[in-house]
Amino acid sequence: MNHKHGAILVLSGPSGAGKSSIINEIIYDIGDCYFSISTTTRPIREGETDGIHYHFVDEEEFQRDIEEDLFLEYAFVHGNYYGTSIKPVRKALREGKLVVFDIDVQGNTVVNTRLGDITTSVFISPPTLSELKRRLEKRQTDSQEVIERRVKMAKKEIQRITEYDYIVVNDKLDDAANTLRLIAKAARLKVSHTDINEFVQEWEDIEQ
Repeated sequence: MNHKHGAILVLSGPSGAGKSSIINEIIYDIGDCYFSISTTTRPIREGETDGIHYHFVDEEEFQRDIEEDLFLEYAFVHGNYYGTSIKPVRKALREGKLVVFDIDVQGNTVVNTRLGDITTSVFISPPTLSELKRRLEKRQTDSQEVIERRVKMAKKEIQRITEYDYIVVNDKLDDAANTLRLIAKAARLKVSHTDINEFVQEWEDIEQ
């Protein structure tokens, strides 16, 4: 059995839960990985760079990519489209890398449906909704109306945490990052059904 195989780590959670902060803490500690950069139609924020934080496109280009079946998954969230391009994901998996996704609960459902046997999913949650609201207000990138909408959406997302393999509460960043490091290492060891069948076949061949 080839022990170098690709795996997927899905990270989901409300906007403001601290996903990006945790990822930045661990991304250089978890070995050979590929961080999937989502494509979005939302406006670029101050401090963001196209091609690093997101691939920023207009809605016409996004719709064209949908029609050409170029997304592994996509969703319409808070008035904007977000999607994961399938080509770089396939390449990274073939190279045996851990592919890290930062996607919403809808995206997690699609990825698990299509690639569930090599996928480990993690829901990152703030300690409380009031703390989530405080973080969103501190960020100063959204209007109060948008913040209220994000908090309302967070309530719905948290109701779906049973769809995830792990839950990480981001109260203290260091603790949350340490937990996710361990999960990432475990995700690499998850064996696909194909690998299991190959392993069993190797043993059967030895006995013959």
